Amino acid sequence: MEKNNKLLIKGMVCNRCITVLKDELFKLGLDISSINLGEVILKENSKTPVDEPTLKVVLRKNGFELLYDKNEQLITEIKLAVESGINEQSETGYPVKFSKWISEELERDYDSLSAIFSLTQGITLEKYIIQKKIEEVKGLLVYTEKSLTDIANILGYSSVAYLSRQLKKHTGFDFAYYKRIRQDKLVIMQNSLKPKSQGD
Repeated sequence: MEKNNKLLIKGMVCNRCITVLKDELFKLGLDISSINLGEVILKENSKTPVDEPTLKVVLRKNGFELLYDKNEQLITEIKLAVESGINEQSETGYPVKFSKWISEELERDYDSLSAIFSLTQGITLEKYIIQKKIEEVKGLLVYTEKSLTDIANILGYSSVAYLSRQLKKHTGFDFAYYKRIRQDKLVIMQNSLKPKSQGD
């Protein structure tokens, strides 16, 4: 464990993971300052010391893993910074300059972070950011009523045309395809809410 009581956890992929891990750490008697995807900050004055062997067993049981390798820790932190940057854009509607955002989040030079990421992940950091933004675009198209114009503004794309090209290039499908998925989901949901007739 690092001096700042930060634990980096591999395998956390959703909000449910946060809930599960929070419960498990509470059972171990650990005092949590904050918990996010891939990261747990313990209170500095925690009365219960971290029993790493026990912690590793508990993590493994739930499909998680404690990160020790420095590069692996760094990659996890970069990915978390990308996620937080995308969330910042979605919540505020203001574009994020990811090179500056990631550099400030990790307090390191962006070019060196990008080089390490490319070397260990087999993909450039720039392409990874694009992939994550496209995933966010897909989610907004399928699960919200936002238009492509709205999404382009939210996620900082220079134009709707550029976003459309990116979506088609990286998924093979266009805007209309994802909106059809949304409509299909709405129809299924509406049908499931209809009261059944007595003859059914």
